[in-house]
Amino acid sequence: MSVGHGNSYDYRTVDTERNERCGCCVRTMKWFPVLFIVSVIGWSYYAFVIQLSFFTVTSILQRILFLLFYHAILVMFLWSYYQTVFTEIGRVPSRFRIPRTELDRMIRATSEDEQKQILEAFAKELPVVTRTLNASVRFCEKCRLVKPDRAHHCSVCGVCVLKLDHHCPWVNNCINFTNYKYFILFLGYALLYCLYVALTTVAYMELIWTGKIDGRFHILFLFFVSVMFAISLVSLFGYHCYLVLLNRTTLESFRTPIFRYGGPDKNGFSLGKLSNFQEVFGDDRRLWFVPVYTSVGDGVVYPMRCYDEDAEALLGGEQQTERPGTGNLQDYEAATFLNEYGNLMH
Repeated sequence: MSVGHGNSYDYRTVDTERNERCGCCVRTMKWFPVLFIVSVIGWSYYAFVIQLSFFTVTSILQRILFLLFYHAILVMFLWSYYQTVFTEIGRVPSRFRIPRTELDRMIRATSEDEQKQILEAFAKELPVVTRTLNASVRFCEKCRLVKPDRAHHCSVCGVCVLKLDHHCPWVNNCINFTNYKYFILFLGYALLYCLYVALTTVAYMELIWTGKIDGRFHILFLFFVSVMFAISLVSLFGYHCYLVLLNRTTLESFRTPIFRYGGPDKNGFSLGKLSNFQEVFGDDRRLWFVPVYTSVGDGVVYPMRCYDEDAEALLGGEQQTERPGTGNLQDYEAATFLNEYGNLMH
């Protein structure tokens, strides 16, 4: 059987369609953990509200109180979870992207030192103070941009993300600058939800176990599931509270950030426990535990501790004894440096 010259087969189109189908399947499968969490919440709602409150609790007042507190915790839990899942990730601003001309120069560079010099020259006008192990500007080859401080490339999302903590499959989203507060609240309200369900069902567990009331499978299973989730959540929630107070991400706890002046420092972004907490939760105490956006900053610049380190390095690297007539000069130099560096934020 011969094929005429006029017939052509575009293999590139077939590969593109196959990749699109595979990508669609992968994106769909990523939502399975989220659907599992939603299913567990839906089942627990049925078990608590229908099986426990209406068929087991006989006191009307007790039933009202059970349902009132339960729904208050459930609303905050679901609200936080929704915000964590559907908040857009923090993307790196376009000013950090390397122009085509600079990329061509980097490709044509004959040595690593020459590439470092090109990156340093480009990053000179950018507010970045962290470096790689070889003291060069942090550069993402996939996104072709200079990484802002605390930003990292997410292999799942395929982009560089501001203040990336980790990619969580249970929310199908990156935990990063834009939704870190929501994630902490989600863990906290999820733990509170599980503890509330476990504590309110434990009394009826004893009655079911001793045969004083009819055994109900949903109540038994609800108790054990809530305890199991509470055990797993308490360690995760406690760990992230610890990270918030230190102003440290999960990635930074395993990979110490390296500063241009001062070298590696795990506490390089720490401003004190209260300031660290307010950086994530904001200054308005009324909104600390409400899943609305109140985080401080833009996710690109983290000035305070870094400015102090850089200013100290420029003034000699260690505290010097003040000589007569030089104190004002040193203060002026430090203030000038901070002002010039602070202008890069705008």
